[in-house]
Amino acid sequence: MKELTIYIDGASKGNPGPSGIGVVICEKGETIKNISSYIGKGTNNAAEYTALIFGLQQALILKAEKVKIHSDSQLLCRQLKREYKIKNQNLLGLYNQAVQLIAAFKDVEIQNIPRQENKGADKLANQAVAKANA
Repeated sequence: MKELTIYIDGASKGNPGPSGIGVVICEKGETIKNISSYIGKGTNNAAEYTALIFGLQQALILKAEKVKIHSDSQLLCRQLKREYKIKNQNLLGLYNQAVQLIAAFKDVEIQNIPRQENKGADKLANQAVAKANA
């Protein structure tokens, strides 16, 4: 069973403001793909969900059956674990899209990690915003 670990992060300068995503996909401890993409104007939480969606889509393309999602967004992790309700209608559509993608895997683990353990994805997200503003 192919297993991937995906580190995700979203950045927004202004909240809402110019936003970017960062995704680091690892297999057996080795980075196999980095994604850094400017996604337009939005909120930090919308960027976090967008990073998750990009990561899950890539995992499907890479034919993963099991994914471990690592995010420093407590809100995203708790909403996906159904510990928090989604009150923001803008996030609801992104949440539903993420849940549909999650259903395509045999096993999905969602883990809230400290910010310092998510430096790679954070750097990619901030680079995307900086490039757009350059």
